Amino acid sequence: MQQFSDEELIAQSRESGPASPSDPYVEELIRRHQRKVALWCLRYASDREDALDLAQEVLAQTFRRLDTFQGNSKFTTWLYTVCRNHCLNHVKSRATQPDTTGEDALSFLAAPDGGPMEDQLARRQQLALARDWIRNCLEETERRVFVMHFMDEMPLDAITRALGLSNSSGAKAYIVSARRKLIEAARRWRLQHEP
Repeated sequence: MQQFSDEELIAQSRESGPASPSDPYVEELIRRHQRKVALWCLRYASDREDALDLAQEVLAQTFRRLDTFQGNSKFTTWLYTVCRNHCLNHVKSRATQPDTTGEDALSFLAAPDGGPMEDQLARRQQLALARDWIRNCLEETERRVFVMHFMDEMPLDAITRALGLSNSSGAKAYIVSARRKLIEAARRWRLQHEP
């Protein structure tokens, strides 16, 4: 099988009948590219385990969609496109869930000095308030970038690529703007509610 190119493996698989997971040509194709796909997924994932899960999903999707490969480009170009689209969809679906924002991401809002609050009930109330501020004070892109960076722990350059941000500072500009708005919302709330 080593002598076959990726495109030849696909042709051999098609000649041997309907594709199946045990098709030796497809197995070889997946074996050749699973590491590369995992590395591509790591650019978009929050950690290695998430990247491996994404890579498995991409490889399964590749197998299911292999019949759509038309040979107009190299297989790796097509595979990268499948991978990128799957990862972007994954990132976007996670970014639209601001209610999952973690406590660490909002800890700088919890108390004036940014330290942890001792009373758990007060902390939960503050976090619920902070989630409301995220929903109500931030524009959609700021909210998505904030959640992706602080909750999903995605690097800013990966967020910039994933969301296709074209401004010169990329995702960093949205983080700065979001933090400024959230700190201002916290300041206004304290002025209204604290003696």
